[in-house]
Amino acid sequence: MAWVRDQIDGVESIKMRQLMIQVYNIGMVVVMAMVFWKALIWYTECESPISVVLSRSMEPSFTRGDILLLHNRNNDPIRVGEIVLFKVDGREIPIAHRVIEVQVQDIDGQQVVNFLTKGDNNERDDRDLYAHGQHWLQRDHIIGRFQLVVPYLGWVAINLAKNPTMKCLLIIVLGVCYLKDFIEEKDQD
Repeated sequence: MAWVRDQIDGVESIKMRQLMIQVYNIGMVVVMAMVFWKALIWYTECESPISVVLSRSMEPSFTRGDILLLHNRNNDPIRVGEIVLFKVDGREIPIAHRVIEVQVQDIDGQQVVNFLTKGDNNERDDRDLYAHGQHWLQRDHIIGRFQLVVPYLGWVAINLAKNPTMKCLLIIVLGVCYLKDFIEEKDQD
């Protein structure tokens, strides 16, 4: 009887060891994703180096669901025609629009650079989108500068954000796939 109990304890310790290895692997994937994101922020010098286009205001340049890759690496001045991602007070979601005017002012001996933006598909400039009473953007409003577009890939993020059921379903499917692999590994041992 003691021999049977020893065998059961041995099997349980193997199961626990496999479970701990799986938890460790999941933790490493999460940590590596975070390290990759932080490295991307460091490399691009941009607090949000990846952004999903949520509206049609920049068509035909970008369409809803495109992913924009951004940077802030160079200290070159922002020019008319450049596409920037900016955030203004009172708006949670950043906006990617084209700079249509750059204004340089001399205030108390300091040069202040102001920017006016507009969506390519919009009839008017963005002053209505800026904070109340704000007519220009300053450099500190600009999160990043457009570098590259990946078409349509952002639809995954849009649909997951819009549909919590789909998000739960994706998590369940991933969990089932993970458990299936875990069970198959256990059966092979």
